[in-house]
Amino acid sequence: MLKSYLAFISFVLLPWCLVAQDFAFGSITPEDNKLVKNDLDSFSNAAVLNEYGKAYMAYNDTRGYTELIVDYHVRIKLFNRDGYRYADIELPTYRDESGGRTDALLEIKAVTINIVDGRIVSIPLDKARIYKENVSKYVTHTKFTFPDLQDGSIIEYSYRLVSPYIFNFKTWQFQDDIPKINSQFEAIIPGMYTYNVTLRGPYKLTTQDAKLDRGAFRIAGRDIDCSHMTYGMQHIPAFVSEDYMTAASNFKSAIYFELSDVYRLNGANLKITKEWRNVDRELATDASFGSQMKRDNVFKSLLPEILKGAADDLGKAKALYRYIQQHIKWNRYLGKYSENGIKEALEERSGNIGDINLALIAGLSAAGLDAEAVILSTRDNGLVNDVHPVLTNFNYVVAKVNIGDSYYLLDATDPLLPFGLLPLHCINGKARVINLKKPSYWIALTSSQKSIVRYTLMAELFPNGMLKGRLLIQSLGYAAHRKRRELAEYTTVEEYMEHRNEQLIGFDMLAGEIDGREDVDVPLTERYEVEMKLYDSLASETVFFNPFFLNRIGKNPFNLDERTYPVDIGAVREDRVVMTIKLPHGYVLKSKPDDSNLTLEDNGGRYVTQTQLVGDTFSFSQLLTLNHTTYPPESYFALKELFGRIIRQEKIDVMLSKTNGK
Repeated sequence: MLKSYLAFISFVLLPWCLVAQDFAFGSITPEDNKLVKNDLDSFSNAAVLNEYGKAYMAYNDTRGYTELIVDYHVRIKLFNRDGYRYADIELPTYRDESGGRTDALLEIKAVTINIVDGRIVSIPLDKARIYKENVSKYVTHTKFTFPDLQDGSIIEYSYRLVSPYIFNFKTWQFQDDIPKINSQFEAIIPGMYTYNVTLRGPYKLTTQDAKLDRGAFRIAGRDIDCSHMTYGMQHIPAFVSEDYMTAASNFKSAIYFELSDVYRLNGANLKITKEWRNVDRELATDASFGSQMKRDNVFKSLLPEILKGAADDLGKAKALYRYIQQHIKWNRYLGKYSENGIKEALEERSGNIGDINLALIAGLSAAGLDAEAVILSTRDNGLVNDVHPVLTNFNYVVAKVNIGDSYYLLDATDPLLPFGLLPLHCINGKARVINLKKPSYWIALTSSQKSIVRYTLMAELFPNGMLKGRLLIQSLGYAAHRKRRELAEYTTVEEYMEHRNEQLIGFDMLAGEIDGREDVDVPLTERYEVEMKLYDSLASETVFFNPFFLNRIGKNPFNLDERTYPVDIGAVREDRVVMTIKLPHGYVLKSKPDDSNLTLEDNGGRYVTQTQLVGDTFSFSQLLTLNHTTYPPESYFALKELFGRIIRQEKIDVMLSKTNGK
C-alpha cells in the first residue's frame, strides 16, 4: 500500500550528524564508468549517479527582502540513445505580475564526459547554446542541450537559483522517472522562520540529521542562528508513470517545505499558515476574485436577452452557462484569479479560467441564483493540503449553483462540456467552496456522469468474405465529451471519416451521419454504412474470423510489476458491443471464444462476453464495466489480470464450418 506520511521536523541539535557536502564537478569515479543499464533495472535508459542540493536564505539589503538561494548539482549517465532526452535541460523561473520580483539563474555550468580510447574526454557546454523561452508572462524556461552525446556519456551540470519566493522554500524530489544512486539535500533555515516539512512517497529517508549553525543568517545588523537539516536517500527506484493516474508529484518520494510562521525582530509573530476564516476574508475582498464575483451589475442589461424563454431556475442557469461558453473564449491560461476582470473578458470575448468562471458566478448571482466559487487543484497539479489552507495549492476555479436540493458544478471554459459536467482534469480529490456571505467548506470532486460507449452492428456476411452493414455508436457522458473534442478537429463528417479510415485496418466507413455534435446535452450518436473484408472467400469448408474488431483493447494498460499508487480512471466506465451478423446459409459454429463472466471484488467491475449461432444468425455481445473511479494499489494486480484475460480472449477466432461439407 502506498505510504504517505506527514513529518513535522523539529530543528534541534543532535549529538551526532552526518557532514553533507557537494561532490567534485567533473571528477567521475570508476564506479560511474562501470555502471551499465541492467545494474539498476531493465527499462531505464539513464540514471542519476549523484545529486546534491543546498537551500539557504540571505537578506538582500538592496531590494529589502529575504531571498532563497538554491545550489543544485547533478551527474547523470546516459546508457543509450533513448536516454539522450535527459540531456535536454529545461529550468523554469518565475516572476510576479509586476515583474518586480523574479527568479534569477546564475553560474550555470555543464559538461559532457565521454570515454574515448580509454581516455576521459570532457566537452564543456558553450554558454552561447543557453537560451531562454518565455512560456507566459509569469514563467520563463532556460534551456540547453549537452553536446557530443554517445552511448555511455556522463552529463553533469550545476547552477544557482536566487528567488524572492520563500513561502514554499525548496521542494526536493528524491524520486524521478529514472533511478538515482544517491540524492542528498541540505536545508539551512533561519530561526525566525518556521516551516512544516512533509515527506511524501513510498520510500524512507536513509539520512536525516540536524545541527545548529550559529549566526549563519544576518539581517538588520543581527546574526540569527539557523537549523541545518540534511536529508538523503540512496538507491531510489525510478518512478514509472502509467495510465490512469493523477499528478506524479502526488506519489513520488519528495520533501516539501511550507512556511507557517515568521518571527519578526521586534518579537512579533506573523502567522503564515492561516485559518480558513482568514482566507475567506482575503478572497472575498480580493480585486481579482471576490470583487469579480460581486460584479452582477455587468449582467443587468444582458439578462433579459440571455434568460429569454427560461422557465425556471434550472433553465436560467443553463442559459447563463451557454452564454458564457459562447461569449468568452479560453486564452489557455489557468488560474483561480481573474486576469483582466470579467467586464473586459466579456468585451474582448477572451479570458483565463478565472475570468470565465467568475463571470459565470456573477451572472448566476445577477439572475437571483445561489452561486458560489469552487477553488481546486487540477489532476496534473497535485492534491491540495486539506489540513490547513495553502492557497498556492489551488490553480483553478469553477462555479457551483445551488437549485432546490441539488447543486451543479460548472466549468464554462470548454464549449463542448454539457451543463453539470466538470472536465476530468478537475476531478481531483477535494475542493473548497468559497461563499461571500458564509464560511467556506470542503466538497469532494466526483464525476457526475459515467463514460459510456455502445456499439451496435447489424450486418450480413457475403460468400465473397465481405461483411456489410450499419454501425451505430452511442457515446454518453465523458465518452461523448472526448468524441466531440475529436470531432471538433474536423470541419465535416466526411473529413472525420476519411481520417478514421486511414487508421482502421480492413474496416471502411462508406457513409455516415452524426447527431448531437452541437447539442452537448444529448448523447452523441454516430451512424455509418460500413464494410469489412473478413477473408478472401467462403469457398472452403472451414472459415475463421475474429469477432473482436469493434472497440478492441489490444494492449494492456497495466504492465508494472508493482504499482505503489492508485489507479484513478476519473469516471465510471461502461463499454458495450452488440453485433448481429446474417451468415450465408449452411454454416454451423464449430468453435468460438469461451463465454466469459469475469468480476472484480467489491463490485469493482465486470467483463462479460457471449457468442452464439441461431439458424443463420451469428450474434456476439461484449460488456466491460469499471464501477469505481479509483482503485487502491492492492487492486492493481486484479485489474492487470482482468485486462490480460480480455486481451487473450481477443486473440481467439470464431470457426465456422459448412453443414455436411456443402
